[in-house]
Amino acid sequence: MKHEKISIKWKIFFYLLVFTGILLTVLWLVQICYLDKFYKKIKSQEALELTSEVIEVLQSDSQNIEEQIDALAAQNNMIVFVTDTDGNTIYSAEYIPNSRLREMPQEMIQKLYEDAKSKGGSTKLEFEGDVGKNDFQNPQDVMNPDAAAGATGAGNSPDAADVAGAGAENAPGAANGAEQETAGMPVQNGFMQNHGQERIESVIYVNVVSIDGSERILFVNAQLTPVDATVNTLRAELVWITVIMIVLSLGIALLISRKVSRSLIGLNASAKEMAGGNFDVHFDGTDYREVAELSDTLNMTARELGKSERLRRELIANVSHDLRTPLTMIIAYAEVMRDLPGENSPENVQVVIDEAERLTNLVNDMLDISKLQAGVLEKNVTVYNLTESIQSVFARYNKLKEQDGYKIDFSYDQMVMVEADEYKIFQVIYNLVNNAINYTGDDKQIWVRQIVREDGYVRIEVTDSGEGIAPEALPYVWDRYYKVDKTHKRAVMGTGLGLSIVKNILELHDARYGVESEVGKGSTFWFELKVYQIV
Repeated sequence: MKHEKISIKWKIFFYLLVFTGILLTVLWLVQICYLDKFYKKIKSQEALELTSEVIEVLQSDSQNIEEQIDALAAQNNMIVFVTDTDGNTIYSAEYIPNSRLREMPQEMIQKLYEDAKSKGGSTKLEFEGDVGKNDFQNPQDVMNPDAAAGATGAGNSPDAADVAGAGAENAPGAANGAEQETAGMPVQNGFMQNHGQERIESVIYVNVVSIDGSERILFVNAQLTPVDATVNTLRAELVWITVIMIVLSLGIALLISRKVSRSLIGLNASAKEMAGGNFDVHFDGTDYREVAELSDTLNMTARELGKSERLRRELIANVSHDLRTPLTMIIAYAEVMRDLPGENSPENVQVVIDEAERLTNLVNDMLDISKLQAGVLEKNVTVYNLTESIQSVFARYNKLKEQDGYKIDFSYDQMVMVEADEYKIFQVIYNLVNNAINYTGDDKQIWVRQIVREDGYVRIEVTDSGEGIAPEALPYVWDRYYKVDKTHKRAVMGTGLGLSIVKNILELHDARYGVESEVGKGSTFWFELKVYQIV
């Protein structure tokens, strides 16, 4: 069934566009909607810092105080105005167009001086809203909130500005106290710069500075409303930035989405081939770490599936051969005994019985492997004599020893009791001996050894004198259906599936096991069980 979903390429494309849209929205909000607020906050902070710098210059022993003040005012685009307590100008640096600070009447300067003195040496005036032409004709309005409200017709509206102050007298940081407004102070609504037909907001920091025993009044005036040219420039730039970002984001989003999804699309195509039965397919996504790791995993999966498929085919071929041979012999001997008089002999009947037993053992081994690997076969643990159990295994090979000359030597020092499933461990030993018989050399010699280790384990070794196993093949001898010799031949004993059964039974018992082999010198298969008791 085809999934009706958006591909990863278009999802990435969509997410990148959404991200670009969010960035543009934030940019428009900051630059347009909240430009005034940010500008006022920044300029107020700059005016506060400039006030502290000018106080340091005034209290220094420099010979070019006027030049330094002028440079500071020009750098910050503000007005610095210094007078004595009578309102006479000492220093003046004006870098705001249409400034009216010098038009301030002496009466107003005196009132501000007195207010700053009462508040610790500093105060701040903020002006909002429009004002009339006679802003400085009634300096008493500085301390008269009703008259100030009437100047704009706003009454006690929030647009009226507070006169506030705090800080320490005659200190460079005194201006910092002026940042906070004092509740309940009279308001001032009579001082702003002209801006065409409108007025712009501004702030004045007033500080009383002591210089060589005499007091000076410092006024720092900053414009709080951005000029129209600045706003229009920002808007024009923002329009172009928006257009450019949209175009670039479309191109970049399309490029990134294609680049990111290219490897995944390739992996998906290769995975479809593997699903169709082609296990030789190669996954080559290496663009990113995660994709490279996924490619490695899929390549390993393809190799394992391919190996399992090859082993499955070998199993079918081998099992078919093992089934066909005894069935052919049973049918042949049965027909001989039926058709020829005197051929119904005990020897012929025994051949039929032996081949039927071989078929039974093959089916049982295949069922045992399936149950063990499915985890449905449980172990019946008992304490029994492992040494005697091994000896009983050899009784099954008496006929083989007599007829074919196989020799099985068993060496041990003492009887050992273990706690395990006796029947399943019997199967392990029986299958290991069968494997040794099938692959031993021309001398037909097999050695079985029982060794009690110092770490509390008993080790059982089964050694043959065959051709041995190459080092690269050792890790696979326990695998299901694996054969070192790919040329199938009928086993002398067993069904050829014994080592896979051995592995699963030993893992069921949490036993240690392994194989040691050298080409041309035979092989030794071993396993270890924990000793329960030495008899």
